[in-house]
Amino acid sequence: MASNGRPDGERRRVLVLSASPRKDGNSRRLATALAEGAGEAGHEAAVADLNEAMTGGFLRDCRICRRADGTCSIEDGYERLLRDRVAAADALVYATPLYWYGMAATLKNFFDRMVCYTSASHPDSVALTAGLTGKRSALLLTAEESYSGASLAVIAQLQEMSRYLHHEFVGSVIGVGNRRGEVEADPSDPVGAAFDLGRRLFEIHHSDYRVDTKRHNAVWGAPDEAEPTGAYEDV
Repeated sequence: MASNGRPDGERRRVLVLSASPRKDGNSRRLATALAEGAGEAGHEAAVADLNEAMTGGFLRDCRICRRADGTCSIEDGYERLLRDRVAAADALVYATPLYWYGMAATLKNFFDRMVCYTSASHPDSVALTAGLTGKRSALLLTAEESYSGASLAVIAQLQEMSRYLHHEFVGSVIGVGNRRGEVEADPSDPVGAAFDLGRRLFEIHHSDYRVDTKRHNAVWGAPDEAEPTGAYEDV
């Protein structure tokens, strides 16, 4: 049984949130590759352009900006994206170029504006919050430089976002390139890696143990092959 309660092998919904302002940019290429991989695995996969959905600007002061009934007054496609596509997805994949050693502002704004809908001030916050949890997540990142430390802040931030939302963060793909489509020339083959990540998105082993977690000694063995234990044992 998968973490979202669906049987293993069942068709699932994968939504890739693309933050690049370039429709033919490098992170968008990784986004389409992951969607193609998920599709090959039998899942329903789509890419959503955050720049098209979020045209109403950045997060404002909700105490001033909210309507009298508690709903958000920013008029654009964000709420529709959140309700109809994000909440319905079994996996969310974030695709962004590296801007000033961080995620693109559009993706950060996607998370910032979420507070308007998860806050108790919103009349539908309970249902919306429930729809945002219990998913798998992953990151697709492209940058001009290959320095490994350049991407660490974005990966760490997405990991913490995922833990906050009770998502299972199962991987990241980093591609190097600057000109449009140049990521295709990266000898590490990030396009192929993104495709493979999409194909295996719901098969990748995920664990995030605590000291008192009940678990089996064998990571890859069947549950009945080892006795569950809450303590670490030497291999």
